[in-house]
Amino acid sequence: MNATVYPLLLLWSLLCGLLFPLYFGLARLLTRWDAGRIMRLYIWLYGRGWLGLTAPFVPFRRENFDRDPLPTPCILVVNHYSFFDTYFMGGLPVFDVAFAVRSWPFRMFWYAYFMRLAGYLDVEGDEWEDCLASCRKTIAAGGSILFFPEGHRSRDGRLQRFYSGAFRVSIELGVPLVPLCLTGTDRLLPPGRAWLRPARVRLRTLSAYAPSDYPGALGYVRYRREVRDAMTRELATMRAGRK
Repeated sequence: MNATVYPLLLLWSLLCGLLFPLYFGLARLLTRWDAGRIMRLYIWLYGRGWLGLTAPFVPFRRENFDRDPLPTPCILVVNHYSFFDTYFMGGLPVFDVAFAVRSWPFRMFWYAYFMRLAGYLDVEGDEWEDCLASCRKTIAAGGSILFFPEGHRSRDGRLQRFYSGAFRVSIELGVPLVPLCLTGTDRLLPPGRAWLRPARVRLRTLSAYAPSDYPGALGYVRYRREVRDAMTRELATMRAGRK
C-alpha cells in the first residue's frame, strides 16, 4: 500500500500544481467567482482525486447526508485523528469550504499560497477579529467554514476538549453549525506513525444546530458542550459498528 499510495499522491500533487495556472485562468474567464471560491473548488477536486487513488486500500463511505443535507452556508466541525483527515473532506457533497487550521501548514511554502488564496484561517497566528472578518467574507459569498475544534489530533481515539472558535463564529454570524463524525483515519495514519495501513473510512453528518438556541454572553459554552456530547455518542456508535 505505501509503495503505491505515496508515489501516486506525490505525482497527483505535482500534476495539480502544474495544471493550476491553466485551471485558474480558465475559471476566472468562464465564471464570475472570486479567487477564493475558485481555489476551494480546486482543493476539493484534489481531495476527490486522492480518494480515488486510495480507494483500493481505503474504501470511503459518506453517511446521512441524504437524510440531513448540509445547509449552506454553515459552520462544519469534525473530529481529528490523522494528518489525512483533511483529504477526506473531499468526500463532502459541497466544495465551497474554507478550513480553519493551525499555523504550521502556513509555514510550508507549497501549501501557504494556495491556503491563503482559498481564504483559509490561521487560528493560531491571526487575531480573532481578523478570523471573524475572513469568515464573514467567505459566508457572505455563500461558502462555509470547517473547524477541527479539538485543535490537535487525538492520540487515543477519544474526543479531546473543544475550543470555542467555531461556536462563537456560528453565533456571531448567525449561521447553523453541522457536526461531522469521521472514523477509520486513526487506523490509516495515526499520530507518530509514517506508514499507512488499509482502513475503512466513514464520514457521517449529524443534524444542524441553530445558533439562536444558545443566547447570552456565554451561550457558546453550552453550544460547545452539547455538540461535543452528541459527537462523542455518535462516534461510539460508529466504532461499535451500529448504525
